[in-house]
Amino acid sequence: MSRFDRYILSQLLALFGFFALVLVAVYWVNRAVGLFDQLIGDGQSALVFLEFTILTLPNAIRLVLPVAGFAAAVYVTNRLMQESELVVMQATGFSAFRLARPVLYFGLIVMLMQAVLTNLLVPASQRVLGERSAEISRNVTARFLTAGQFMHPAAGVTLYIREISPTGELLDLFLSDERSPAERTIHSARKAFLVRGATAPKLVMVDGSTQTLTRNGGRMAVTRFSDFTLDLAGLVAFDGGGQVALNAIPTRELLAATPGAQAATGARLSEMLEEGHSRLAAPLLAVAAPLIGFAALMLGSFSRFGLWRQMTLAVALLIAEQLVWTWAGSVAIASAAAWPALYLAPLAGIATAAALLWQAQRPRRRKVPA
Repeated sequence: MSRFDRYILSQLLALFGFFALVLVAVYWVNRAVGLFDQLIGDGQSALVFLEFTILTLPNAIRLVLPVAGFAAAVYVTNRLMQESELVVMQATGFSAFRLARPVLYFGLIVMLMQAVLTNLLVPASQRVLGERSAEISRNVTARFLTAGQFMHPAAGVTLYIREISPTGELLDLFLSDERSPAERTIHSARKAFLVRGATAPKLVMVDGSTQTLTRNGGRMAVTRFSDFTLDLAGLVAFDGGGQVALNAIPTRELLAATPGAQAATGARLSEMLEEGHSRLAAPLLAVAAPLIGFAALMLGSFSRFGLWRQMTLAVALLIAEQLVWTWAGSVAIASAAAWPALYLAPLAGIATAAALLWQAQRPRRRKVPA
């Protein structure tokens, strides 16, 4: 790598780090506000909130990398044009394609970073996030158990606990279930515990009784027990016990789209192929975005008024590329055979940048006044 390439690449990486930090901070703050209301409102600690925000960072970084690369390329190119450094290099014989070589190196570095995030770190963090979300959603004590109050965790269900000990014991429990139109059931126990189950917690009641009243005949049956286990899956709706999120599946399993993976996620074949190939095509956007920003600004020349027209063109081309990417995703989801459309946006972006560079190095005619 020549000294010129190292010089441009160092400036691109420095500005890329700054823009990426700013964009990630903005996204993280917006995400953290929602997580704070959700977790702290459910009685979780600040450590749980910090854990969840850290687990969402890989996905946030993945989203902002192409935009940060584009912003860095536009900013550095504009500054070099204003300081006439690129003009001098062009005067020495450097073509537009030769000047774009450090930008291509920069795009490949960002592409490698995004590929690692998209295919390794983001699925791993989403798996851990899903497991922790399921674990917290099954934590009934943190969600709705409050001592000394009548609570209604579901329609037709009334729960009262006189006291909750520091060790988690539920003292003097009363549970009324009136959901059945045929009978009414009341459970009472001197002591109870919550234990983890496969899909939902189980309530273990000690030294109590169950009273069942038949509504039609008015007959009541009383059963006393020393211990009794009640599955809470039918009383309260719990999240996280169902299917695996699609973004938590490894890329190779998405591309294989085996029947087992489809059953685990509940996704169609087209959805799995769209997710898998988008993970391979998305890093290419990190190459196309900086090249588009650089090539668009190379169409201009030195001007004291700046290159605002070329910047507007670069932003418009980036928006058009994103629109094509969104359209390709919808087409790929609609049909399993349409997954090659996902590679259209990054390849079209690279081709557009090449066309702009070719146009930038063509000789320009000077306007002669009449």
